[in-house]
Amino acid sequence: MTTYQPLIELIKARIAQKDKSPLYMKISESVKTATEQNILKGGDFIPTEREFSELLSVSRITIRKALDVLNKEGVLVRSRGLGTMISDTVEYSGKTATGFSQQVVLKGKKPDTLWIKKDTMPCSADIAEILNLKEGEKVFLLKRVRYIDEQAVSIEESYVPSELIHDPDEIQLSLYDYFHSQNITPSRTQSRVSAKMPTEESLEKLNIDSTTPVLLIEQTAFDSSGRPIEYSINHCRGDLYVFVSE
Repeated sequence: MTTYQPLIELIKARIAQKDKSPLYMKISESVKTATEQNILKGGDFIPTEREFSELLSVSRITIRKALDVLNKEGVLVRSRGLGTMISDTVEYSGKTATGFSQQVVLKGKKPDTLWIKKDTMPCSADIAEILNLKEGEKVFLLKRVRYIDEQAVSIEESYVPSELIHDPDEIQLSLYDYFHSQNITPSRTQSRVSAKMPTEESLEKLNIDSTTPVLLIEQTAFDSSGRPIEYSINHCRGDLYVFVSE
């Protein structure tokens, strides 16, 4: 149990703070903080409910509620017969219009981006239909490699109506952050997922071999009025991604 000592000390310090947060939330927040501080890493096991209860002098019901929160947020993976560990996969959520970067940060990991292209182009008939535009209208093509903790995990192409982007250089890590800065609020997404064999580009940029499956995630984001504001095509490492839908 000594291996859990840094985590237990972190949780106890949070519990000691005098605020109105429920006890189970203090515990779940502490586990997420532990992942952010690299006290816990993907694949690390955490104490059982009984061990947590004994180490913290907290009821098992409270511990269970804290673990349920972490499980729903994708921070934990429960394996029957083995125990509960920190998730080493990335959840790509289709439940809410939350950008990739925010989802990664919530997992206690560090997102990064290598931009390949930020250009305007006339849209094809297919993309025009998805974005409710006329064929040939200008759209921005935003293409990049996504990283998590310095590991390449996906190649993303986003198509955005040109009127929604005034200066593409202002788009740094997160397109959704840029949208918010322009008073554009992504409110829901519509996704389609399929499995593909890796392309030559995927093999090169994601540093994978030909046996690694690739998740192809096509996603359309809508603002609060129902207007389509982005259509993205994401080639994601199938060994690192879990897609969560409604």
